[in-house]
Amino acid sequence: MSEKKRGHGPLHGLKVVEVQGLGPTPFAAMWLADMGADVVRIQRPNLKPLIPQKMDVLNRGRGFVELDLKDKTDRDTAGDLINHADMLIEGMRPGVMERLGLGPEAFTQTNPKLIYGRMTGWGQSGPLAQAAGHDINYISITGALHAIGGDAPVPPLNLLGDFGGGGMYLVAGMLAALHAAREAGQGSVVDAAITDGTAHLMAMIYSMHGAHLWADQREANLLDGGAPFYRVYECACGGHMSVGALEAKFYTELLSRLGLNSDDLPEQMDVEGWPTLRGAIAERFKQKSRDEWAALLEGTDACCAPVLSLAEAPNHPHNKARNAFTTISGVVQPEAAPKLSTSDGRAVAGEERQPESVEDVLARWS
Repeated sequence: MSEKKRGHGPLHGLKVVEVQGLGPTPFAAMWLADMGADVVRIQRPNLKPLIPQKMDVLNRGRGFVELDLKDKTDRDTAGDLINHADMLIEGMRPGVMERLGLGPEAFTQTNPKLIYGRMTGWGQSGPLAQAAGHDINYISITGALHAIGGDAPVPPLNLLGDFGGGGMYLVAGMLAALHAAREAGQGSVVDAAITDGTAHLMAMIYSMHGAHLWADQREANLLDGGAPFYRVYECACGGHMSVGALEAKFYTELLSRLGLNSDDLPEQMDVEGWPTLRGAIAERFKQKSRDEWAALLEGTDACCAPVLSLAEAPNHPHNKARNAFTTISGVVQPEAAPKLSTSDGRAVAGEERQPESVEDVLARWS
């Protein structure tokens, strides 16, 4: 990759080896690359990816080297690369990297400041550590999946587990470990489990449940679609508007702009009256199209927004003003986030075709 692509962002100069994986592993590597880290992915030779590399947003911002980790010579080369890195990201099942001779212990003497990031669903220990699984399974044991949906739990894509509870917690743990290593001169192994991260994301919900402010059932609470003033409503066109008028003053604004009289409705926090209130608001939203309601409500204190499709979202005026999306190699995709006042991250294309030379990487990192 060019120096122009590699030399931008607050993490400029950070050297990262990524062992190819799925979901949260490349997501974490993408985030580090977006922020300017020099990330190199170890990829097995002649890989036929599920998504063409040119189209795979998670592979952006970095190049790759081709190494067969089942081959001793290639394993030694991988080890040399890791010895020159500040960070390693891997998402193998527990014990696999050790069996390859590339576990954390292999680098304690040769690269003592190495931050060794381990991304798994169940974690490096525990009775399920060696079990197969995917996002939907990991979030199941945290209480999160149970809380989302209506008659049955609804998977929240794989945003909650893979990327929220997984990839971002891996990044946070590795950056915390990097700070500690620079202070103490000693690296860390970061055991990032999607189950742990998702449970941590549920902190506020568990606090509300503990305070008897959250019923342990779906669509019965303030934030799960149970409250009439915090849910999604269908419009005349079949589109939808989201409503989040939690506070009393915002709720009053919502009723006013909908043309509803509070004297004719149950009190906002009268849970027994919520079905009646939901019906009244639903009936009103069915009288106009989504875009008509957006013109009346969006940007007001009624706390409403149109529910946009993947195709529509990049063209929303707010997203455009924030540069929330970009287009790389013809693929519309999210821009780097968050924004920093001093040295923003930036989404750039990855190397879609030819692997990098290991020698070139080592020369750059020496």
